[in-house]
Amino acid sequence: MTTPTAPKPAGPAAPDDFASLAAQPIGYWSWVVHEAVIRHIRGAMARTDITQPQWWILNQVDGAGGDGLAPELLRERLGSVLGTTGDEIRQATDSLLARGWLVAAGDAGRLRLTEAGQEAKARTKELVTRLRAEIHEGIGDEEYVAALRVLKRMIDNVGGEDSVLS
Repeated sequence: MTTPTAPKPAGPAAPDDFASLAAQPIGYWSWVVHEAVIRHIRGAMARTDITQPQWWILNQVDGAGGDGLAPELLRERLGSVLGTTGDEIRQATDSLLARGWLVAAGDAGRLRLTEAGQEAKARTKELVTRLRAEIHEGIGDEEYVAALRVLKRMIDNVGGEDSVLS
């Protein structure tokens, strides 16, 4: 087992050599990456008039098949994703219903995509694919997978749940 390097103050001005980077705290860098990536994604989505939670909802409802998806199950699935609450999911769902991208059908009010919702999902998927390419530019799949494995190991080391990454 390798002994971890003693931590040093975090910051983008830290030297880029191995020893200096090895001493940087993961909490700082994971937070900075999170903030930068989420800001980039949500900004691009806002310019196309959709929010990230709305995108998640379109995907979940589309993946539910012909029977649709119960609103309660949708809130359960998405209500704790990346700091999003059940109320935020409810509001995003209401917005999609008002736009005519979703319809609530049957006694249970199961959610289904409308034709306009399917078109919005297809447009947003193109955007998300482009954003992923931008975010991953210069990073090969091997590096990316290695980074995720390290992060998942750190989550395990602190007794956290890695369900978001699974």
